[in-house]
Amino acid sequence: IMLPATTNLWDKPLTKGRGEVSVSAYSFLFSEFVQYTRSRVNSDVNRIEERLSDVGYQVGIRSLELMTYRDKNHKRETKIVSMLQFISQVVWKNYFGVVAKLEQSRENKDEYMLRMKEPEEDIVVNKFISVPSDFGGLNCAAFVGGIVKGILDCADFPAKVTAHSVPIKREDPKGLTTTVILVKFHPEVLEREERVKGT
Repeated sequence: IMLPATTNLWDKPLTKGRGEVSVSAYSFLFSEFVQYTRSRVNSDVNRIEERLSDVGYQVGIRSLELMTYRDKNHKRETKIVSMLQFISQVVWKNYFGVVAKLEQSRENKDEYMLRMKEPEEDIVVNKFISVPSDFGGLNCAAFVGGIVKGILDCADFPAKVTAHSVPIKREDPKGLTTTVILVKFHPEVLEREERVKGT
């Protein structure tokens, strides 16, 4: 009797596997994860965001190598803007199906922002989460901030990464919001960048 050959995860090639995931399945799974996290840390919004970020960090450090390998360039980024472009184009496209908008802060040269291209659009992790009124400032995109931080730390670009809800229209601060992922690099990253430019 011949048993059918089964394929396991280790037999599949790394270059393939850009499959689509159902948004409803993803949102259900993420919603359950947020509820689980909420039940573990009671009602402290900062602790919930910290836990979401910690899990995202683990996802980020595991996905950098795979996404670099799948990317056609196969090169290690050594400049801040190049690394952030890799995240906004390759990583964002893999996770959310679209390319992110990358902006540098006007006030601080060590701060960059990632957001969805369309101002009315929010990151998919926030689309299907209903935040109770007693959790006012909870932003579940802290998970995405953790992914970005994990990727940057693994690529030797240490930074503080946070997720912020900002109003879409400045004149309506209590209206619809979108999420901005703020990346603030550590001073040694900027010093290294200046040394590389000098050579």
